[in-house]
Amino acid sequence: MKSTQSQKKPGKYIPHKAAAEFQPTMDWSKKEAEQFYHDRIFTFEVDVVYYSDCTNGMKKLPPESIDMIVADPPFGLNFNEMEVLYNRDSDFVAEGYTDVEIDNYADFTESWIKELPRIMKEDAGVWIFSGWTNLVDILNSLRANKLTLINHIIWKYQFGVFTRRKFVTSHYHLLFAVKDEKNYFFNKIEHYPLDVWEINRDYERGTKKNATKLPTEVVQRCIDFGSKPGDVILDPFLGNGTTSSVAKGNYRHFLGYEINQELEEIISNNINQTKLGQDYRPYSEKPDEIVKEARKKFGK
Repeated sequence: MKSTQSQKKPGKYIPHKAAAEFQPTMDWSKKEAEQFYHDRIFTFEVDVVYYSDCTNGMKKLPPESIDMIVADPPFGLNFNEMEVLYNRDSDFVAEGYTDVEIDNYADFTESWIKELPRIMKEDAGVWIFSGWTNLVDILNSLRANKLTLINHIIWKYQFGVFTRRKFVTSHYHLLFAVKDEKNYFFNKIEHYPLDVWEINRDYERGTKKNATKLPTEVVQRCIDFGSKPGDVILDPFLGNGTTSSVAKGNYRHFLGYEINQELEEIISNNINQTKLGQDYRPYSEKPDEIVKEARKKFGK
């Protein structure tokens, strides 16, 4: 494990020089990452999916046992009625998807968010996806449970449902909150990471899936910035199993809850088809575009 944090005295500003010299805060070789993965010891079962309600499941976890949480809860919208608008073929949408009535969304949100502080390690973070309709309930619940919002990220995707009397919605919200705002893990793997992420939705036509599916890339960014190899990533609303697959492909352990038993085959296939560490590369080997351009300018 390498830490590249350093204290430098301010000198003459040279445009793009800092970007050319940028190194991730922490980085690991593939061999180191794999070793961290195998060296972790847990007092509870990991790399497993429970087909049960996450609220009850999280109550059974040991205190301060989770390194990072990725949550994509139901948005309180009736996606079944919107399949035509989203150009979905219902034959390829898994049965059993249940949403939450809007009138109950605040209570639903509080029921699972209140379980997080107990199971999160002191330096752990939670990344929560949301639409705008019930965003206020999530923000209120985070505050009520003393989880501090660090970033409010906008994930912009490539299209929105056509509208006549309002702007087209083409983004989701991603909230990054922590248990201890003075001591939380954040690996700065890019020189100038913005809080607007332009990432296209995944389209796998002809493939059976849950009614909603997060793109691999957006989950990958959460895990890259918010965790270390060997960490355990919890997803309370596993859906298609994207978080578990991305975690496994990057030498992270996973733990998931999914209330829809109909998704078991889809989730198992996605996890089993992912080889351990298949997507892992040291961050220094995949610099962002700003760093690439700066290094080209300075001949690095």
